[in-house]
Amino acid sequence: MQWANLNEHTVYENRWFRVNLADVALPDGRHLDHFLIRLRPVAAATVVNEANEVLLLWRHRFITDSWGWELAAGVVEDGEDVAVAAAREMEEETGWRPGELSPLMTVEPANGLIDSRHHLFWTREAVYTGPPADGFESSRREWVPLKLVPDMIARGEIPAANMAAALLLLRHMLLG
Repeated sequence: MQWANLNEHTVYENRWFRVNLADVALPDGRHLDHFLIRLRPVAAATVVNEANEVLLLWRHRFITDSWGWELAAGVVEDGEDVAVAAAREMEEETGWRPGELSPLMTVEPANGLIDSRHHLFWTREAVYTGPPADGFESSRREWVPLKLVPDMIARGEIPAANMAAALLLLRHMLLG
């Protein structure tokens, strides 16, 4: 039951994404036009301290008009290693420079429409370097106990699926 992308062309493009239109062949031989969005990969990172608290950002997303807790994240620049991008984003958005990052998970948030992969990392070590360079990214940055994550997700305080999945995995790994 595999769909085949026979051909696609760009309908719109900017520095952030491309909107393409694909000629897709279905398993039964029919064809359909399918729009898709091509994005650069995203890298995210956080640190967990000795008290099993995770560093999160409280931010507003204007597209969904929602507030929520997130890991520092951003687009991987062309030619940039994803772990390097995650470390860069964490320092720019939180003011904390991570130690050696460990891969946590890679997810595809909306793989029926978007090809973006989100690479999430974590570390146990970070050094505070000062106020975040990109302070506009969030209203505040806080250390949140991992044990609270499931209840926060249930209350809608962590609305982004990729962030919720990463935090639940971290909680499971570190608290059982």
